[in-house]
Amino acid sequence: MEHPENSKEYKGLAVNSGVKEAPIMNPYLNIKKRPKAKELSVDEYVEGILAGNRTILSRAITLAESNLIEHQEIAQSVIEKCLPHAGKSIRVGITGVPGAGKSTFIDALGMYLCKDSHKLAVLAIDPSSEKTKGSILGDKTRMEELSLEKNAFIRPSPSAGSLGGVARKTRESIVLCEAAGFDTIFVETVGVGQSETAMHSMVDFFLLIQLAGTGDELQGIKRGIMEMADGIAINKCDGNNIEKAQLAQRQFQNALHLFPMPESGRTPSVVTCSAYEKFHIEDVWKMVEDYVAFTSKNGYFEYKRNQQSKYWMYETINEQLKNHFYHNSEIEKMLTEMEDKVNRNEMTSFVAAGKILDKYFGEI
Repeated sequence: MEHPENSKEYKGLAVNSGVKEAPIMNPYLNIKKRPKAKELSVDEYVEGILAGNRTILSRAITLAESNLIEHQEIAQSVIEKCLPHAGKSIRVGITGVPGAGKSTFIDALGMYLCKDSHKLAVLAIDPSSEKTKGSILGDKTRMEELSLEKNAFIRPSPSAGSLGGVARKTRESIVLCEAAGFDTIFVETVGVGQSETAMHSMVDFFLLIQLAGTGDELQGIKRGIMEMADGIAINKCDGNNIEKAQLAQRQFQNALHLFPMPESGRTPSVVTCSAYEKFHIEDVWKMVEDYVAFTSKNGYFEYKRNQQSKYWMYETINEQLKNHFYHNSEIEKMLTEMEDKVNRNEMTSFVAAGKILDKYFGEI
């Protein structure tokens, strides 16, 4: 570009053209494009999963989590063929307040199980941002030992706005991991809530991680979450916190006796442990094993699994109906129109919703 200062009328003044802008990337750098992963058939997915191939297992879980219809069709076919090889694991759901040490606890308990010849799959649900819809998926970084263990498989997944703190496709991921030969499945939720029904409806044992000495003991004795817990572990029972943890153990045990007897016929146990110090970790697993043995003997274990399968059948129906409704082109147009009318106070929300549903049911 010619600078006006270089004109003859400006004697004694000159502006150089300057240096050409350097390229962002090194022109001498030879970058090889990563080859695109080969598309696998349903049978190749199933064969790889049954052989314990973790790369193929991860790809299958990604398909199950995808919202694309073509991915869903492949995933459902894979899951259907894997189903006869699933169901042989112990499924443990782990929840607790933020800061209770869930990831450190899973690291400690997982290493204990792997050293005892177990194969463990950890499905860690990471919260998704309401604004960006993104997730950090950093649970692996907090499971330092377990992430290097050959008998462990850690799969972080975004919650993607699903209720109950559990990703919508976690149930299907459990089936795939069981078919891959994992005999123990941990599902870690995003954090404790008043309604953890999604988690409770896919695991055999629901473990609540609690803390002592935080001044929040009464919050921990809220009926909703306590009634669903099959066992409670008071974590961080170490250092100056040992006496407080033991006191909290007695308080929780007494509180549990005030609740009606669970369907399982077994009052939940309360143990103390320290995930950081690896203290009494074996007691937690013994609590799980005792519960599984007890419920297997009285028939509740099988009954609960059957009830869970029925629950997820209805949940799938609800999800498919919702997707079909919102992906209907006519409904999409009508939603925008009704939104404008509601915003201009020309129509109430309830009347608008009724008209949209009448339109939908009139078309199907």
